[in-house]
Amino acid sequence: MALVATLLVPLAMPAVAQTPCFADYKAKRDAPLRLHYGVMQLPIEACAPAAARAVVARRLAAAGWELLSVVSLFGPEGIEPRRADAGEYFLAF
Repeated sequence: MALVATLLVPLAMPAVAQTPCFADYKAKRDAPLRLHYGVMQLPIEACAPAAARAVVARRLAAAGWELLSVVSLFGPEGIEPRRADAGEYFLAF
């Protein structure tokens, strides 16, 4: 039985590693001051706080926004509760 479990664990790991990663964030733009809250999908390798912050900041900067904070990192289960709050910035970047 232990041998079966040992063989099945590596098969399950790729599925976990492929789980989509998302970040919700707060951003601003000056002159005039504008603020927004948004949700962004991240590459799997950027699903750690420092890496996520770099990716989110870079994408926002390309559109003229400045990252204020990454609020949280989450998987697909967190999408629906954030969709309405993010509005037009839901998966926009």
